[in-house]
Amino acid sequence: MTTMDAVELRWTPEVKRRTADAFARMRRVMPEIEWPVHAPYVDAIREWKARRNAVILAHNYQTPEIFHGVADITGDSLALAQKAAATDADVIVMAETAKILSPQKTVLIPDLEAGCSLAASITAAHVRLLRERYPDAPVVTYVNTSAEVKAESDVCCTSANAVEVVESLRVPRVIFLPDEYLGRYVASQTKTEIILWQGHCEVHERFTGDEIRSFRRQHPGVSVLAHPECPPDVLAASDYVGSTAGMVRHLDSARPSRVVLVTECSMADNVAVQFPETEFVKPCNLCPHMKRITLPKILHALQAMEHRVEVEPKVAARARRAVERMLAVGRGAGR
Repeated sequence: MTTMDAVELRWTPEVKRRTADAFARMRRVMPEIEWPVHAPYVDAIREWKARRNAVILAHNYQTPEIFHGVADITGDSLALAQKAAATDADVIVMAETAKILSPQKTVLIPDLEAGCSLAASITAAHVRLLRERYPDAPVVTYVNTSAEVKAESDVCCTSANAVEVVESLRVPRVIFLPDEYLGRYVASQTKTEIILWQGHCEVHERFTGDEIRSFRRQHPGVSVLAHPECPPDVLAASDYVGSTAGMVRHLDSARPSRVVLVTECSMADNVAVQFPETEFVKPCNLCPHMKRITLPKILHALQAMEHRVEVEPKVAARARRAVERMLAVGRGAGR
């Protein structure tokens, strides 16, 4: 098979049989008429993963055909970082943090334009300036940042352990970067003074408290679960606040009959597979960056072994320390 074979993929009885397990997992969230479009790519990607000894990481925000069809490691940012650090695969698809943790491995990103509004909101130069202004305050950086920003930081965090990371430092104040709303949430959960940066996730910042109240009027009895990257008025109007993995655990314990996940749209599709008895009301804010990753692009990445993620070794070494400190803290309780 060559890199051009992707255009020749066909829906055949053999492909249907080989991919039946994947479709069975996502039958609830994918119309059967769509599966013949995706299945040939799922089948081919599985073959190329075996050839390359590759694993594919998929965040909870990836589309179902990726999350349930080809991903080997799934979850929130903390889970992906933890598992990527432990994998014995030669090739990892979709994670710069994996390259930081495992510089000897080949890490591929299927689309170079698949960025992040949070990562774009801050540079290493910004961090150095903040250190000059607040020389006594350690820098806690959300994992959704560039390697260069991580390298200027003392420790990284995710929404699942941001509070615990801040409190592990045992200092009176910290610089928290770059998500302002996550930082405000952390400030509400700790006595540590939080110095904020005004970065925002373009998905979560669009939600409003009025929107949450509208959901409650339209869907009486609905349980509202919100991501802490949302604005404070959204969190105040919600029943539960936590990371995407925390939301899943809350659903598993509470088992609400109807729920709205105030986060990226694909999350509800992926989680609905696990909770067939729950009705998911979907507020559809899509991440344009996540949606740049598609099955055809993943297939091409594995075939052509591109685009390779490269991090300058000195930068990677400094960033690795910050990420490893985050992993040492682990996951926060209930988050």
